[in-house]
Amino acid sequence: MSVFNFTLKELQEKLHNKEVTVTELVQASFDRIDQVDDQVKAFITLNREAALAQAKELDQQPNSGSNPLFGIPIGIKDNIVTKGLRTTCASQLLDNFTDPLYDATVIEKLAKQQTVTIGKLNMDEFAMGSSNENSSYFTTRNPWNTDYVPGGSSGGSAASVAAEEVFFSLGSDTGGSIREPAAYCGVVGLKPTYGLVSRFGLVAFASSLDQIGPITRTVEDNAHLLQAIVGHDPMDSTSVNVDIPNYADALKQDVKGLKIAVPKEYLSEQEGLDPEVREAVLAALKVYEDLGATWEEVSLPHSKYGIAAYYLLASSEASANLARFDGVRYGVRTENADNMIDLFKKSRSEGFGDEVKRRIMLGTFALSSGYYDAFYKKAQKVRTLIKNDFDQVFEKYDVIIGPTTPTTAFKVGEKVDDPLTMYANDLLTIPVNLAGVPGMSLPCGFSKKTGLPIGLQIIAKHFGEDTIYRAAHAFEQATDHHKQRPNLGGEQA
Repeated sequence: MSVFNFTLKELQEKLHNKEVTVTELVQASFDRIDQVDDQVKAFITLNREAALAQAKELDQQPNSGSNPLFGIPIGIKDNIVTKGLRTTCASQLLDNFTDPLYDATVIEKLAKQQTVTIGKLNMDEFAMGSSNENSSYFTTRNPWNTDYVPGGSSGGSAASVAAEEVFFSLGSDTGGSIREPAAYCGVVGLKPTYGLVSRFGLVAFASSLDQIGPITRTVEDNAHLLQAIVGHDPMDSTSVNVDIPNYADALKQDVKGLKIAVPKEYLSEQEGLDPEVREAVLAALKVYEDLGATWEEVSLPHSKYGIAAYYLLASSEASANLARFDGVRYGVRTENADNMIDLFKKSRSEGFGDEVKRRIMLGTFALSSGYYDAFYKKAQKVRTLIKNDFDQVFEKYDVIIGPTTPTTAFKVGEKVDDPLTMYANDLLTIPVNLAGVPGMSLPCGFSKKTGLPIGLQIIAKHFGEDTIYRAAHAFEQATDHHKQRPNLGGEQA
């Protein structure tokens, strides 16, 4: 049986009993990458030599089996800074950023848990995209069917877990960039409450929206990985100092009496919702009924303005954040500059891809004199209305449940030339980021037409991750969607 069929808890038991070594786990990860990554294309940079050396060191250390992450191979999205390991944000502008001088806070926290970094994962350039087709290197493919996209921007993070190249990964979520690829690839992805996980060392896209989060195969594994990376960080001014519960404890609770809100806007076929997705969500709600939960239809009336508000706000923040990439201090510099202004212009125009340029231009326009009040300020007001909608619902209900995405994954090349249609894929995930609340996607079924996974989204109030884990784990235990595997690369070692 493949080592990837075991949970973290089971692996620790095997490591403790010396039935398997860390070196064997890490080698299994690289063997799997060698076997299937030419099809999936999840990794930009591999950390093979250092990872195997670390694994040998860990094999010499005592292991009580109490740390669920000890010695486990992990993939890191390539916008999270890793000391001495190339960090590109999937952009030609950072192609030569081979030796960062520090680790992101989440990487330091994982080092304390003694995980092993296998490599850096492909993504949409600077996290801007919903399909992974905006990477300047190559398009990551969906392990369930390589003709389809894995979602974005954390497409490499989700695909690597679904393809069983690593046991779990870190992604980042600005408007759905963890949850959408998790839904498309049939894995579990959590966008934590804004401020719960440090953003120090995350290359910023939109600072008021970005959050790092875990992508795993099971809800239990997700809870363990989140536990390792949360906590206040003085290096991040937006990091929140709150009491952190033991998320694994939430897995022991049932959902009897759980009050579920289902927004009518999320199940409206007028919003482009695929009937198969709607059917899968309703079937999931029936599972919750059988488990003793109750659900009622509610309204989030301002959700329909989420996409417009998000692309104004996120692009405005991106315009400011990406100004630092000028070809002077680090990154790729043009060789054809005659003067300083020329250096800035040509380095940026040669280094950034089309989607990044599009968003910088939109953001610069929205922030410009004469347009700031009409666009940026109004979008901030809409954001407040969306947050208030969530607050009102959470006064009466424990969680909000609906589809993660309106459809299953689409084919590579199908929407890449139509940005507005591409943006609409984030219709159901964006409001969560605008409100700053946590949201998770987990598999709830498969399309009969394509065989591709369908994602169920569970949303809770601020710092309600334990409630999400309670609801998600109960559903997972009552179904077998998470046990399905893509038929990729034939029989595993």
